[in-house]
Amino acid sequence: MKLNTVILFVSAALSLSSCLPILLFDSTQDIAILFNMIIILLMLFNTYVFQVGLVAILLERFRALLMFSALYLTFSIILHSWLMNLRWLNSNRFIWTDGLQVLFVFQRATSVLYYYFYKRTSEYLGDPRLYEDSPWLRDTFARVRQ
Repeated sequence: MKLNTVILFVSAALSLSSCLPILLFDSTQDIAILFNMIIILLMLFNTYVFQVGLVAILLERFRALLMFSALYLTFSIILHSWLMNLRWLNSNRFIWTDGLQVLFVFQRATSVLYYYFYKRTSEYLGDPRLYEDSPWLRDTFARVRQ
């Protein structure tokens, strides 16, 4: 009886072992995307423009990044869940459906735009004008108050 339990446990571990690295990698990627979104939001909250109350200016300038971040995270989670579901149910075969192919293409295209806007935003957030009082900020604040 003890030997059967060990054999069952080992066979279950071997069947899961092919899915486990994929699960860990995909989960790590999704969590990293979420952390990147949190970091960008914290950097936006740290700007003088945000502290003055001109949130609309920041949202206008960084709308594309916020939109593509949410889209990329959504596509990644859906793709990874779908792939793990197919892999978990039948780990002996490689399964690739038409819907999965379309989702893969959308996720990869969104990733290119996400990384472009993330890099551009990171460089733009290094601008010292966002962290101190400046004439353009006073003009913008005057226009908003009117």
